[in-house]
Amino acid sequence: MAGITVKDVNPHGKFILFPLTIFLFLLELNDLGKSGIQAEAFIKAYAAYLKRTGKLEVPKWVDIVKTGTYKELAPYDPDWYFVRAASVARHIYIRKAVGVGALNKVHGGRVNRGMRPSHHADASGSVNRKVLQSLEKIGVLQKDKKGGRKITQDGKRDLDRIAMTLAADDEE
Repeated sequence: MAGITVKDVNPHGKFILFPLTIFLFLLELNDLGKSGIQAEAFIKAYAAYLKRTGKLEVPKWVDIVKTGTYKELAPYDPDWYFVRAASVARHIYIRKAVGVGALNKVHGGRVNRGMRPSHHADASGSVNRKVLQSLEKIGVLQKDKKGGRKITQDGKRDLDRIAMTLAADDEE
C-alpha cells in the first residue's frame, strides 16, 4: 500500500482502520483455491456433477423429510440432497474440519414463533449426518482425528477441478 495516502482512502482525511482490514481480509479470502468463484454457481455445478456421476448414495426418505424442525414442508427441489451435499463439501473445503453440530447451525434458519420475535433454530442433525456419511462413502470426506470430518485429497481434486472449469467459463 505504498503511495496511498489517507486522503486517497477517505476524502474526509480520517483513516478508518476497521473497515479497511475487513476489506483486505475479504480480498485474501480463500474460496476454493483463491479462484473467486461465487458460492451459488459452484454449489450448483458440483451438485450437477454429483447427480451425473451417480456415486452419491441417496436415502429413501429424501422426498418426505423436512430439513429442520422449524420447517413446515419438505424441500420443493427433488435434487435438494445433491445441493446439500455440494454445500457441505464446499463448507468443509473452506474450513479445516467440521462436525454435524456446526453444519446444523449453518443450515439452520428462522423459527416462526407467532407473535413473539423469531429466533434461530438448528437444521436437522440426521440429514447432515447422512450427507456426511454419503460423502465419506464416495471418498470426498474422511473423519478427522480431532473430531468432525475433513476433505480428502481426492475430494479436494474434484472440487478444484469444478472450480477451475467455472473460472474458465467466467473468463470467456
